[in-house]
Amino acid sequence: MLKPLLVPCQRCSRHMMATLSQMKEVFRRADAVCFDVDSTVIKEEGIDELAKFCGVGDAVTEMTRKAMGGSMTFQTALTERLSIIRCSREQVNKLITDHPPQLTPGISELVDRLHQRNIKVFLISGGFRCIVEHVATQLNIPLHHVYANRLKFYFNGEYAGFDESQPTAESGGKGKVISMLKEQYGFKNVVMIGDGATDLEACPPANAFIGFGGNVIRPQVKEKSLWYVTSFGELLKELEKI
Repeated sequence: MLKPLLVPCQRCSRHMMATLSQMKEVFRRADAVCFDVDSTVIKEEGIDELAKFCGVGDAVTEMTRKAMGGSMTFQTALTERLSIIRCSREQVNKLITDHPPQLTPGISELVDRLHQRNIKVFLISGGFRCIVEHVATQLNIPLHHVYANRLKFYFNGEYAGFDESQPTAESGGKGKVISMLKEQYGFKNVVMIGDGATDLEACPPANAFIGFGGNVIRPQVKEKSLWYVTSFGELLKELEKI
């Protein structure tokens, strides 16, 4: 059995000698791969789609842009956006039925290949569990491998806030989830893949971060990513090198 390849995240100054080839080897030998969902696994931002559906799209889209760029804390952005949307349970269910999330090309094949290699796949999202679970089901990812925010509703279905105790509800939350997964499963090599600042900051504790620009390119993420791809086909090709 190959020993774990412990190459720390490229953002740690004391490990700046980490190379692209080392990062790729971490990916090929990963125990687990964690994906962001909005604008990564799916083409759209779930909260923006919900806002459009509820008639407040423009105000929320601008706040999402600021949140993904890292100019405001994630929890602040989430709280403010949801206070504008104030979606009901019925609206959320109708969104999923009428406008189901669209998978990014290549993600199904990539997840299937990872599963074939017995690499665990997790979805770690600052979006909403009710939407992310729908995505997980499409990709044959177990629901207990989903980490996302939970909306709360009153008994009559009206919006009642969100569960602030979830790690994904705050900045740094995705890193907390990865630390927990390492402790729970004993993973040595964990890769985080995503398009935004909240994904980038999850490395470390992730051993490698792959920036994804297949749906939207966020300049500050691209600039700070040692490995940046614009299609999942690039990652499929890398797995073929094993």
